[in-house]
Amino acid sequence: MKKIFSLLIIGFSILSFAQSKVPFTGKRDFMIEQGASGTGTPSYYVDVKKNGDVYFGFVQINQANGEETKEEINAGKYNANVMKVYFKTYNETYYIKFDKEKIYLTDEKGNIKKSEDCCPVSEMDKGSCTCESALYE
Repeated sequence: MKKIFSLLIIGFSILSFAQSKVPFTGKRDFMIEQGASGTGTPSYYVDVKKNGDVYFGFVQINQANGEETKEEINAGKYNANVMKVYFKTYNETYYIKFDKEKIYLTDEKGNIKKSEDCCPVSEMDKGSCTCESALYE
């Protein structure tokens, strides 16, 4: 009985570790929402560490005066379902999920959002687009 219990615990441990395995390590840039602001569109990035910690950040350069605004936050351990990202600078909260190639803007439950803010200029007439971006090295 002890052996079966031990095997079950080991099995669940392996399964939970496999589900939380990070899709990549290192820094990737992305652009989910298309900006049209006069102060410059922020350049967002995700930085995944080997231990599973995930950092999100942005750099924004004011086009008028060259002033740089940036922030980086630790969003916790990688979660394939949804991660909460809160930037204090602009009091913005995002829910995001990502894999090896793409990143998605979601609701709190991990459902991918659609919005006109996510449409590239060439597709503005669509009304709403899937809020996703490729991840760029």
